[in-house]
Amino acid sequence: QVQLVESGGGLVQAGGSLRLSCAASGSIFRFNAMGWFRQPPGKQRELVARIISGGSTNYADSVKGRFTIFRDNAKNTLYLQMNSLQPEDTAVYYCWGGAHIENYWGQGTQVTVSS
Repeated sequence: QVQLVESGGGLVQAGGSLRLSCAASGSIFRFNAMGWFRQPPGKQRELVARIISGGSTNYADSVKGRFTIFRDNAKNTLYLQMNSLQPEDTAVYYCWGGAHIENYWGQGTQVTVSS
């Protein structure tokens, strides 16, 4: 199995930025798609952004124009650049990778945005 490890979470003021990283123990080329999910306090986990192996991306309406998902294949790392953060973005963020019938999840990293 491939292990995914998130990092980069923390506390930031509204309007600030954070960059989340997801490091894979193996090549990320094995994944057909990778993405970021988040789970706000008291709510269900939701898809934030997704990137397909060919490079196309999808974003939740709530983060379009503010978040950018990208990858560095040489470093086997997926990133989520988060700008103009708002308190509503507060959540545990999870990295995800999918390949055929396999699904892998990171341990999660906390993002807290204060007003």
